[in-house]
Amino acid sequence: MALEQFCTKSSCFFCLMKEPDSSARRAAIKEYLKHVPFLDDEELILVVSGLWNVAMTRPNDEELPSLGIFQCMADLINRGIHDRTWLLTHQNIYIPYYAAHIIGSYTMNKVDFAVKAVESGVIPPLLELLRGKMSWVEQRVAIRALGHLASYEKTFILLSVYEDEVIKLAMNLASSCLEEVYSMFVGVKDRRKRLKYHSDLLTRGVGGVETENRKAEEWASQLQCWSIHLLNCFAVKERSISIICKQEFLQELSEMWGGLVNHSSPAGVGLIRILCYSKIGRENISKSSYVVENLCKLSRSSDDWQYMGIDCLLLLLKDRDTRYKVIEIATSYLVDLIELRNLGNRRNVGEAITRALLYDNKHMHSKIKNVHVRRALEETWDFKVERRKKEQITCDEKLEGKRAMVKLIKQQGNHKFLVGETEEAHVKYTEALEICPLRHRTERIVLYSNRARCNLLLGDPDLAISDATRALCLSSPPNSHANSLWTRSQAYDMKGMAKESLMDCIIFVNVCIRSKADDRVKIPYYAVRMISKQMDSTWLFRAAQLKALNKLPEKAKEPSETTRIQVQNKSYISGLSTILEEPFAGKDGSWRKMMERAEGRNKTL
Repeated sequence: MALEQFCTKSSCFFCLMKEPDSSARRAAIKEYLKHVPFLDDEELILVVSGLWNVAMTRPNDEELPSLGIFQCMADLINRGIHDRTWLLTHQNIYIPYYAAHIIGSYTMNKVDFAVKAVESGVIPPLLELLRGKMSWVEQRVAIRALGHLASYEKTFILLSVYEDEVIKLAMNLASSCLEEVYSMFVGVKDRRKRLKYHSDLLTRGVGGVETENRKAEEWASQLQCWSIHLLNCFAVKERSISIICKQEFLQELSEMWGGLVNHSSPAGVGLIRILCYSKIGRENISKSSYVVENLCKLSRSSDDWQYMGIDCLLLLLKDRDTRYKVIEIATSYLVDLIELRNLGNRRNVGEAITRALLYDNKHMHSKIKNVHVRRALEETWDFKVERRKKEQITCDEKLEGKRAMVKLIKQQGNHKFLVGETEEAHVKYTEALEICPLRHRTERIVLYSNRARCNLLLGDPDLAISDATRALCLSSPPNSHANSLWTRSQAYDMKGMAKESLMDCIIFVNVCIRSKADDRVKIPYYAVRMISKQMDSTWLFRAAQLKALNKLPEKAKEPSETTRIQVQNKSYISGLSTILEEPFAGKDGSWRKMMERAEGRNKTL
């Protein structure tokens, strides 16, 4: 809203802001800001919301930061925390939120502003909000502001005075905030029982329960991700690593993701990767098979942060002290990625994985007890070293002869598959893969994809995932082969891996959309059903909701409540029936926008 719209009298703050004389304006604003914390009428909320508007639209403008805005906001937060009568007067309940938000906006980009903020004493009142002196809404903007202060060397030193408490508060928030937001807001069915100022801040008075819930989901995800970011700022300096590396927290961290509402943050895996760069971090992470397994699952998914999962595993494998603690878990996942060329801006990823797996190959048999893991590593050696050598000395004529033979065997496999002889088709595809030259990546994509489909029909989702992953690694760009994506999505669904299934299905639909020459695309019905199903299972508040339902007496539990709340929080699911009946309408259609948003930062397609 324009500042002029707030102006109700000739001598108000907004008139001062419009003063054309720069010197007079600055002097008047500086004096006015000193008295803002002592205002006791409804003008205060207008002034603070106006300042918030300026901070949001002009965060790099130095005028207000140089005139005492940080001292003013710190005083307002302190007054809100310590003077309950004042807080509950007029609309002052909104003031601490706006004040912390203003601090965060101005310290977001400029270190000079951050230094001024710290010198003005903003850290203690922000910590009070972080301790939960008000609510999760204020905690969200407080941890955002503290995260900005922790990002600069000059202000990190002053924040680190409170290091132990900050770390423990951030860890607790990251672990508990979703349950808190659900129990205090989203899970409150009766809108009248929700805190009105929370609803107003979330939606600005526009929209009903569905809009509030959707926005609350976004804010809860931000609260968790900003808590992790604050921990990152300490971990990257190898501070408080031993506190952060508590086994229970690491397990929780490995399951934290930004969700579809906050796709720009790597969430838990981002912090785990930073921890993997330190000796203490690697030691603690390698002790948890649960965390290592979650990293493996991420490394073999189409998630935007797949490369981070791979990075973590490579760091663990290269460390002699952690290598043999994780290799027996990681091998079965990483062997499927050895032909991955590029992933984002990373080059020769598969080669790096191969070197990490085969490192210390001479002592492999004595140190690895698992027979299956030893066999997988031996096969990797044969495939990446021996077979490559043989093909390099084989003449092109012989290789082309093998290619023709592969084509014939594949046709036989296709015929077997079409007449329902799945096991025989599987044998044919395997035979073709064994002789297909490594250079013929396109043919091998199809063979792996077809064999993955056979594995799925034969009821072996693990082998289906393995073959589909190998096909997706061969595709260019990676994770862009539609049939393999859909097969793997189904296989993940069979194993109950909802997040991985959802991501594959979303990328599958994107590939389908982008492969069409015209602008009218029908979304496959089966893909829509899969997305709808997995959205229910991966809803950000799913665990909190189940926990709340388990606390209710049996008679109070409503069977339809789960679906009702989840669908309420997924605006794009509500339009599925229309999408199923009508073709995709143009480049600006709602379905395309939803898919692009859900896909997030995945730039590989």
